[in-house]
Amino acid sequence: MKRAIFPGSFDPITLGHYDIIKRGVKLFDEVIVAIGINADKKYMFTLEERKKFIEDAFKHQPKVKVTTYSGLTVDYCKEVDAKFILRGLRNPADFEFEKAIAHTNRKLSKIETVFLLTASKTSFISSSIVRDVIRNNGDYSVLVPDSVKISED
Repeated sequence: MKRAIFPGSFDPITLGHYDIIKRGVKLFDEVIVAIGINADKKYMFTLEERKKFIEDAFKHQPKVKVTTYSGLTVDYCKEVDAKFILRGLRNPADFEFEKAIAHTNRKLSKIETVFLLTASKTSFISSSIVRDVIRNNGDYSVLVPDSVKISED
């Protein structure tokens, strides 16, 4: 089985992430969307909310699994027997950053990183931009899958 991990914080999942996952399932038998847990990072959405956003977005796609993990991504890949890491690239800066991580991961284990270029219509979207739009009461719905719902408490 060709299994890939798509790691990230997904705070929240964006249409860019959604596109990469949808395209990834055409390349792999299974794509595990792996939400990394970083105790030092302050998230806008809880781990449970982020997981639910992704699960709801892919509820009709059996090839997509959603999990959480902490520690090194390569260690989690070994744990779930994934031979590939899937990553999206929006721009040259992403490539330089992701290339260094991919080389490090390849040095630490024999994991291959597969890069997909984001679609031009989503290449400007990042989770940090979405969070900024949300904080400023903007219309975030055009940047995220329909599953991302913000409760009005």
